Amino acid sequence: MSQTSVPAELRLTQPGSSTGLLDVFRRRYLLSLIVRKEVGIRYRGSVLGWLWSYVKPLIQFLVFYFALGVFLRLNDSIEYYPIYLLSGITAVTFFNESFANATKSLVENAALIKKIYFPRQMFPVASTMVAAINTVPQIIVVLVIALFFGWSPSLVGVAALVLGLVIISLLATGLGLLFGAINVTFRDAQSFVEIIVMISVWASPVMYQWQMVATKVPEWLFQLYALNPITGAVELFHYGIWHALNPANAEPLPSMWFHAVIALAVSIVILIIGEIVFRRLEGRFAQDL
Repeated sequence: MSQTSVPAELRLTQPGSSTGLLDVFRRRYLLSLIVRKEVGIRYRGSVLGWLWSYVKPLIQFLVFYFALGVFLRLNDSIEYYPIYLLSGITAVTFFNESFANATKSLVENAALIKKIYFPRQMFPVASTMVAAINTVPQIIVVLVIALFFGWSPSLVGVAALVLGLVIISLLATGLGLLFGAINVTFRDAQSFVEIIVMISVWASPVMYQWQMVATKVPEWLFQLYALNPITGAVELFHYGIWHALNPANAEPLPSMWFHAVIALAVSIVILIIGEIVFRRLEGRFAQDL
């Protein structure tokens, strides 16, 4: 019997061979086990469990409202400033958690990687999925608070939020694959990632509005700033939540949807580059770990 007549799932394949990210989603059950394990570890031994995912952003909002909005009077310059700040921080926190955990994921699972073979990309992908699960309660809290101040959902606003999440997911996974693979051999990569994570909050309009950058830097530098995928994702979050409250003097990023498409394209390119580098280096993982 020729191999072509054998069902695809029963055909012999070269040991250790895979189709990369496609193989990860073909083994969805194993991926779901890893995700559930990581989520379970996060809340193991906790009395409140999942409630902490709702309590933390609520406490953040109260701190921002009184410390920054009332005491530092930032509500006077940016209306609904706590919601503006919290919606941006939610987007950046999702990126930072995904990227940082994906970079460490291979090293932290070294024992498993050295014992059996399965697509190694599963660990960075699982890290992004776990971060997404942890981000959902934060988004819910922000939306509930915004509802209290008069926010009403719209199809365009929801689309902006979803597109922002997709951009961050692709970007964080691509960078996680890239730096995660490098981190196996050169642990300095993890320290470099910590610097990127620290800068990301200030390299996008989270604490401030984009107009403050536009008035201080040359036009070409502002365009680079606007083309940063995290800037695009943060502004999509602002558009979906904060702008829906119709705050005074609110203005979306110029050509926001164009920049969002560019951010999506850049994220896809980074994902492809990350996958290529990962595939080239994964043959050394078991040895270097």
